[in-house]
Amino acid sequence: MPNKAEQFAVPAKARGQRLDQFLAHQLPTLSRSRIQELIREGRAEVDGRAARQPRQRLKGGERVRLEVVERPPLAATPEAIPLDILYEDEDLAVVNKPAGLVVHAGAGHRRGTLVNALLHRFGQLSSLGGALRPGLVHRLDKTTSGLLVVAKNDAAHQRLAEQFRSRAVEKRYLAVVHGRPARAQGHIALPVARDKRRPTRMTTRRAEGRAAATDYRVLASTGELTLVEAFLRTGRTHQLRVHFSALGHPIAGDTLYGAPRQAGRGNAMLPVLNRIFLHAERLRFQHPRTGKPLEFRAPLPEELREFLEAAGLEIEAAG
Repeated sequence: MPNKAEQFAVPAKARGQRLDQFLAHQLPTLSRSRIQELIREGRAEVDGRAARQPRQRLKGGERVRLEVVERPPLAATPEAIPLDILYEDEDLAVVNKPAGLVVHAGAGHRRGTLVNALLHRFGQLSSLGGALRPGLVHRLDKTTSGLLVVAKNDAAHQRLAEQFRSRAVEKRYLAVVHGRPARAQGHIALPVARDKRRPTRMTTRRAEGRAAATDYRVLASTGELTLVEAFLRTGRTHQLRVHFSALGHPIAGDTLYGAPRQAGRGNAMLPVLNRIFLHAERLRFQHPRTGKPLEFRAPLPEELREFLEAAGLEIEAAG
């Protein structure tokens, strides 16, 4: 969309509407988040006065002007952020990502990402992920910790990506879920698709969703909370989170998928996690150049070990 100014008269029936809501109705080709960005940048006027708050309420009868400018293309840039590198050679690196670190830039996250840190550390990564996701063969959610493999060159990226596509990579996760699954081990095969009502979520309730499969095994349980190991057989967005939620056992701390903000043990409340209890603990694949089998493990972060102890779950069961 070329840069231009849009102007609208606010009808009486729009009285009480938020400014960003009104503009979103007038400009359906723009996302509401983009409209909010433009307002905060000072590009919106109400009756000739700058409006910087998307939540500003309209009275009806005003004239609203919005300067629509193209967002500059996102591209990752080097940034000095500490990294926990478990392994590296000329083709790849294996990183232990902490919870809270976004993997790559996107809306609301232009800096401070894992990719920014990787570029600072290594200088150059595979170009196959594009300017926004250089080197990324797979991803983890912001609130998930654990293992990621990163490609340093295009040849390594292609061969690693093929292993992920053919499901030759073993990805073992540790999670604590609410309640206890009916079976000590099981297979979840439910399609995953974007939730139309809440676009930040995924859902298993749309038949047109992409096929997704998860295997799990119970490691320890108190009845209220259960420690499980889970193996991704496919790699859909939020797969483990939406699969366990669909079983009625959301992952501890995952309020987006139905978990309470604070878990309990008997009559006592456990410490607030401030993240979800999901950790990519083990990764197995073949080296993209030599074909040699590689296996890496990332120990549970301290906050997760402390939560297990407080919950009365055997830490040793985490392997």
